[in-house]
Amino acid sequence: MNIIESLKWRYAVKKFDSNKTLSESQINTLKEAFNLTATCYGLQPLKLVVINNKEIQKELVEHSMNQTQIEQASHVLVICIPNNYTSKEVKTYFDLIQKIRNTPDEIINPFKGFLTSEIEKKTQEELHIWNKNQAYIALGNLMTVCAVEKIDACPMEGFNPEKYDEHLNLKTQNLKSVLVLPVGYRAEDCYMKDLAKVRKETQDIVIEIN
Repeated sequence: MNIIESLKWRYAVKKFDSNKTLSESQINTLKEAFNLTATCYGLQPLKLVVINNKEIQKELVEHSMNQTQIEQASHVLVICIPNNYTSKEVKTYFDLIQKIRNTPDEIINPFKGFLTSEIEKKTQEELHIWNKNQAYIALGNLMTVCAVEKIDACPMEGFNPEKYDEHLNLKTQNLKSVLVLPVGYRAEDCYMKDLAKVRKETQDIVIEIN
């Protein structure tokens, strides 16, 4: 199945088959895809929490606007960003560049100084918005990979981040949850399963400038 057919196949699953579980290989693919997601300047201001615990998933349903997909899903992926983001992350990033590429200081330092300055002049609120935008890129990437790998998913903004943070002990790790993606297999009786996808005609949503 090509990529377009895969994207036509996917939809936001309303009911998962709770008896089916994703393999370790499938979950590892999603982890690697998350790690390979494009982020601004390559800084990767994100973390992925992978939940595979039915008790915790059940507890999170009430904090997810009672969306039962959270409990039914094989796994629940929670995309997080730092509560407090500082220019120390720039040093960590460039240390990694030097470790992997052995790039000399004279090449790295100008860009390192620029990024350090950019982060230090922003407020935490501005950095939160910036990093949350990176989380949406990661979510889109994960959804596409899920479609290609025939993994069902349902992207969610409708949840209580504070309650998630409390249940998952995220604050102690300087993290806050921003997006949720339950993954697994669609149930045979999911009412959306066989419905035609509703989209505008391509020419009505794409503007071409030649």
